[in-house]
Formats: sequence, structure tokens, C-alpha cells
Amino acid sequence: MNTDFLKYQAQTSPYPLGMEVSHAVGTYIYDSNNKKYLDFVAGVSACALGHQHPRVNQAIKDQLDKYSHVMVYGEYSQSPAVQYCKLLASLLPAPLDKTYLVNSGTEAIEGALKLARRTTGRSQLISCHNAYHGNTMGSMSVMGFEERKRIFRPLIPDVDFITFNNEDDLQKITTKTAGIILETIQGGAGFIQPHNDFLKKVRQRCTEVGAIMILDEIQPGFGRTGKLFGFQNYNVVPDIVVMGKGMGGGMPVGAFTASSAMMDLLSDNPKLGHITTFGGHPVIASACLATLQEITETNLMAEAMEKEKLFRTLLVHPLIVEIRGKGLMLAAMTESADITNEVILKCQDKGLILFWLLFEGCAIRITPPLTISEEEIREGCSIILEVMDEILNKN
Repeated sequence: MNTDFLKYQAQTSPYPLGMEVSHAVGTYIYDSNNKKYLDFVAGVSACALGHQHPRVNQAIKDQLDKYSHVMVYGEYSQSPAVQYCKLLASLLPAPLDKTYLVNSGTEAIEGALKLARRTTGRSQLISCHNAYHGNTMGSMSVMGFEERKRIFRPLIPDVDFITFNNEDDLQKITTKTAGIILETIQGGAGFIQPHNDFLKKVRQRCTEVGAIMILDEIQPGFGRTGKLFGFQNYNVVPDIVVMGKGMGGGMPVGAFTASSAMMDLLSDNPKLGHITTFGGHPVIASACLATLQEITETNLMAEAMEKEKLFRTLLVHPLIVEIRGKGLMLAAMTESADITNEVILKCQDKGLILFWLLFEGCAIRITPPLTISEEEIREGCSIILEVMDEILNKN
């Protein structure tokens, strides 16, 4: 299968990991030789409830027996999408009460950037150095990593950058600024949290100059940081919140939420200000609804914080410089990219899936399903420490 994978399927890098997947259940993925791998990555934070979660699977099957795609987004009332958006509104702080459902996180970012410009009538967008918000042209334009986007220029104009957690840079947000987009916790940069009320100070500055504050919750969202959304840890409310990944229980989806007053601007002058064929797909929306219900009706969010403590207690080793992140959005930092690469690859050989972060080569991604057990955490951490011991002794 790998031969055909490389020949017929477009690749994202020259050296994919190439596991031949047979099936996946709970916190484990099985290859074509029936070897099982403990999953500490969860599809890069997308499989919040692990693999083949019964509640999500049943919701998908039930909806398939009713109807699948019937009409482009925004024309028909379809129960799964309506129920989902209503439940989401009840869980978000005011005035975040209307949601636009799309197909992926990067598409949601595109919609949010358009909404900021439509709302303010301004053009300037501000993002952060080392930010990652997706890979379509608009999302890439607010990516703060020139090496990844240079070859694709020219991108959309009038985009400027500040440094995350640098308060002096906030003066760059002016009456010319349509919006500033921030990851609540910087992901690709190394799971960097906001410090010294940075997000509150961004909020204050946006309010002062009439700019739109957009928070990208694609990675922290849906319980991973102990709250439904990461921004709820920092006592701030954005104008637009963007979500994806963990919201669909492993299904492809994204969304952005704002006030009704803002969101209604996309429906007129011009009409069809944002449009998608498959956004709000009833099968996907059913999976989203089941996922959101499971996360909010159980203790998974509170347990994420206890599981973080366990990870931090177990992952003590001379090769680990620090553990960054919050909840089950963690990165074990080593001294070099070479060490990180060796740990990730050798752990896979031993049946543990780890992964990299986009821009921080020293980081080992640890973002397991929220449903991971303490026993599985201990099992995986034991493999990490075993591999690190081997590396240390070898050197």
C-alpha cells in the first residue's frame, strides 16, 4: 500500500511516516500487521474523543439513515446543524451567538478575516510572528513564518505582524486595523501561552480603536485546556472565535462564531458574502453535536487538567528541558531537533505515536485524546523515558 500511497497520493513532505493503517479503536491505531500503537497525537488534536467513539459513530450512522447532503449551506433548516449551533451559543459568552459552519479550520480563518474587513470597512490585518492559521492563501497571509510562504507570494496585502506577548507591539493596532488574529495558545511556535494578561490587553486595545479581535481556537478548543475554549482560561471574550479540529470527533469541519449583528453582515450587501457547498453537512454536524455533548456532559475537561499533572510528574528526564502547554495540549522540549526527531521515530518503533510542531524543531507534540486513561499515560510516558535513556546512554 505504501508504494501506491507515494505514487498516487500527493504528499506534504518528502519523508512521510508511512504507517499502513488497518483500524483504530479508542486510544490505539493498528497497522496492517496488526501491531498496535498508543496514540499520543489524536490526529493532531482532531480526535478529541479518540477513535471510533460509540456516541459519535452512532450519531453518524443515525443521520446517514435520514439524509446526507441536500442543499448548499444556508438555504434549508437541517436539524443537526441547527441543534449544534444552538448548543454552542448556549455554551459561549455573549455576544458570541451565531455560528457559520464550514469544512476545515483554514476555511473558517478565511471567513473570519473577511468578516473583520466587512465589519470595519478597513483593510489592515495583524497577526503574530511564528503564527499558524492554516495554509490557504488568506490563512497563509497571516502565517508568521516567512520560510513557508515566500515561494507563494504575492499573498493578500496589508498584513502586519507583532510578537506574541509583546505589549509594546500593541500600539501597532490602530484605527486603520480591521482585525488582529491570534492563537489563544501559539501552536506551531511551541505551545506558548499568553502571559501577563496579554490577551486582555489586546482586547482592550481593540476596543479602543474599533478593531476586531479574532481568536484561533482550532487547537486549544473543545476541552483540551480544561475549558471548552482556551480563551476562557484568560478572562477575555473575542469578537470572533475560530474553531476546527477537535469539534468533529475526527470528521472534517471548521466554524467561526461572532455576534448576530456581525455575522448577519455576510448575508447582504453583497449577498453571499461567504458561501460553502458542504458546510453544515448533516452527517458532519451530527458528529459535532455528539462530540460537544460528550465533552460537556462528562468530566473530560476537568480530567484533562489532572492528566496534565500526571504527564508533568512522569516526564522528568535529563533530555527534557521543559514541558510547555496546558491541559492535554503539551510539548516536551528537548535541547535539539536531532534529539526530538530520534525520540519521535524510536517511540513509533516501540508502539507510541508522537509528532512534531510546525516551527519549533525541539518540541515533541503530546496531544492525546481527552479520553486517554491514566494507565495509558503511564504506558506512553514509560516508552518515552525508555527511548530517552537509550539516547542518553548511547551518547
